Amino acid sequence: MASDRPLAWRGAGSVLATEGLLAASGAACVLAWQMHWWATLFGASLCLCGIAGSHGWQALHRRAGATDATAGRTDAEPAPLRPLLDQVPLPLVRVDATGAHAINRAARIVFDTDDRILPAVPALLERGADRLSHEGRHWRIDAVEIGAGERQLVLIDVEAEAQAADMRAGNEMIDILGHELLNGLSPVVSLADSAVTAAARGDAMLPDILATLARRVEGLEGFTRAYRLLSRLPDPLPAPVALGDLAQDLRRLFASRFGTSVALALDLPADASAHVDRDQLTQAIWALLQNGAEAALAASGPPRITLAFAIGTQRLTVSVADSGAGIAPADRSRIFRPFFTTKPSGSGIGLSLAQRIARAHGGDLRLLPVATTTFELRTCAGGGGAKPCDLAKTAGFA
Repeated sequence: MASDRPLAWRGAGSVLATEGLLAASGAACVLAWQMHWWATLFGASLCLCGIAGSHGWQALHRRAGATDATAGRTDAEPAPLRPLLDQVPLPLVRVDATGAHAINRAARIVFDTDDRILPAVPALLERGADRLSHEGRHWRIDAVEIGAGERQLVLIDVEAEAQAADMRAGNEMIDILGHELLNGLSPVVSLADSAVTAAARGDAMLPDILATLARRVEGLEGFTRAYRLLSRLPDPLPAPVALGDLAQDLRRLFASRFGTSVALALDLPADASAHVDRDQLTQAIWALLQNGAEAALAASGPPRITLAFAIGTQRLTVSVADSGAGIAPADRSRIFRPFFTTKPSGSGIGLSLAQRIARAHGGDLRLLPVATTTFELRTCAGGGGAKPCDLAKTAGFA
């Protein structure tokens, strides 16, 4: 405010000086008329007209400047911010009462406009929309409310995001494979050298060395088979499946493996059916049951597993809860990684394979944020005689 005072005083002085000159020029005109000084009258008149014209021009200029400043204030992107926004690689869009506006270079390129996006794109204007398809590209919309009736949208390229995730997953898989193979091959090489030395000396330890070497080779073979199973999972072949029959098969399989040491409780709707790949779904649920039973046996309380099925119009939900001690917070984000395991003899493949099967069925597998360790597997499945859903269109549904 203090910086505006000199400008205010300067404006007031200019007005007073202009009014004084106007008064003096008017008095000179009157005096020249009375004294018949025609040349003076003509000069004073010109001076009066010049001052009046200059004063009017300044007034119009100030009004135009005020209008431009007001218009400039309605611009949500001040000029100094525009170069900064243009460096953002994601398209940024502002939505207000006048429509959708591209506010950085990425958005102007996508929508081929300098400002307002025309024709209007309904997904941008619709409040709550989270997906946009435009000229063959698919975007996720993240919206932020920035004022009354005004929103800021960030468009995220779904395909680019998926490619980045695939690249990260591929790099992580390569790291895991390299680590596991090196860990497995190092003792094999050492044992092979020891066997050669023992054979040359006629050492009686040779049979024990060869037996250990055989076990390590079997371990590497098992790891390789597990990786092959995970990486070559075939596409599911959905067919109508009676969930009661599937549950009884799992009960018998569970009893043959754990007997009566772990109690298994079933929660199943009567006469329920689903359109799924029975073999793959059995494999996924069995991985969850085995994982839960081993956790329950390692805990102090009575071992117990609950297997529950819930069927909807186009969704099958299977939950497996166990009485184990739970999963450590540090491990909750890593349990679905291939080959990650907290068990000395575990392969780290069961949960990863179960999740891949669920996603291949258009669903997902997740660990619920509840006190009792509970895994929830969801699939896209036409239940109750409904038409099977299109897996390609529903993959990853929430």
